[in-house]
Amino acid sequence: MPSPDTPGMIAQTIQLALAPVFVLVAIGNMLNLISTRLGRVVDRSRILQDLHTTTEGIAHDMVVQEIRLVDRRMALSTRAIKLLVTSSLMIGTTVALLFLEEVIHVNLQMVAAGTFIVALAMLMWGLLLFLRETQVAAHALQIPRDYLELHREIPGGVRRPGTKVRSRD
Repeated sequence: MPSPDTPGMIAQTIQLALAPVFVLVAIGNMLNLISTRLGRVVDRSRILQDLHTTTEGIAHDMVVQEIRLVDRRMALSTRAIKLLVTSSLMIGTTVALLFLEEVIHVNLQMVAAGTFIVALAMLMWGLLLFLRETQVAAHALQIPRDYLELHREIPGGVRRPGTKVRSRD
């Protein structure tokens, strides 16, 4: 038979469970972002696969080089998604343990703390993989210095890095 203070304890448990739920919302947003990036990478890989069969020489080598980068980005994104989903499952387990503890009156706080710590570790690992994927993408998209035409000043344009604003006096 439930004790008289059970409704109060359940309300307190709900309040305690809100922090992990907010982490779940953040992970959901990250999953959406990474999935969108992965979709664009997959689309680019399809274009590159078509180019692979129609190019030769230096152009073919450039296609192969970009295919390798795209493959790396897909692998990093996929691993990040797996870690974030697993982290979400661990957070769900944490919340379930908090409620189970109140219902069956067994001390599960250490187990809940353990699942939450594992969830946070997986979240951080997934975020590191996402960071690495963005670095690989940025490296692949470096604009050739010649295109920047850094040797000339463009009126009203963006200044070259390291240049000072000249006064008009």
